[in-house]
Amino acid sequence: MTKNTPYGIIETIGGVAMSRGYSHIKEYEKEILELKKQGLSHRQIGEKFGFTKEQIKGFSKRHNKEQQKLAAGIALKKKGRPAKDSIVTEEDKLSDLRYKLARKEARIKQLEMENELMRDFLSLTGKK
Repeated sequence: MTKNTPYGIIETIGGVAMSRGYSHIKEYEKEILELKKQGLSHRQIGEKFGFTKEQIKGFSKRHNKEQQKLAAGIALKKKGRPAKDSIVTEEDKLSDLRYKLARKEARIKQLEMENELMRDFLSLTGKK
């Protein structure tokens, strides 16, 4: 007997629950995006690949966020500590510097706006 749960498809064999083989949703990225372009629903796509509607919906959200970050020029970083043998490329260094520079420019702009508001407030209250 097969049962669809939020954690995946569970098969029961002789009363013992056996989960389906794990497959990473990223492996099906191209196919999922193609089916979304064709207008299939999350549920239909999930049924085709053995995922739940919520898993496909979450994948779509994560993918769209990644695309927005890439369009904005924000570097995508893996979470956690880097591997011991990881190599930092020049492109990684440049994207990291661009990100830091953008953050600093945004902070400077925020401080300038606060400074201007404070000056306006002080001039309205008659203090200098």
